[in-house]
Amino acid sequence: MIETTTDFVPGMKIARILGVVRGNTIRSRGVGGHFIAGLQGAFGGEITAYVVALNEARTEAYNRMLEDAGKLGADAVINIRFVTSEVMPGAAELLAYGTAVKLSK
Repeated sequence: MIETTTDFVPGMKIARILGVVRGNTIRSRGVGGHFIAGLQGAFGGEITAYVVALNEARTEAYNRMLEDAGKLGADAVINIRFVTSEVMPGAAELLAYGTAVKLSK
C-alpha cells in the first residue's frame, strides 16, 4: 500500500475514493515516567521518556489507520495527517488519518 502526505500519487490517477480512514490510541505516562520527565525537564533539554512514548503511540495509531484502509481494499492512503490532543492531564490521544483510495494508471 502506498502511503503519502500529498493529495496525489505521482504517475497514478485516483480511480475511486473509498473514504476517510483513521487509527488512534490514548496513552498516559506512568508515575515513573513523570518522575524521570520531571528530572529531565528541571535540567532542560529533550524529555526522552515522552519522546519514546509519543513515537510508540504515533506508530500504533498509524498502523491502525493502515489496517482500516486495508479492510476497504485501498491501494493507497493519501493526505495522511497526525493530530495529538490532551484528553485529560497526563493522557494524550494520537490520531492518524487520511483518505483511502483505489488507483489506476
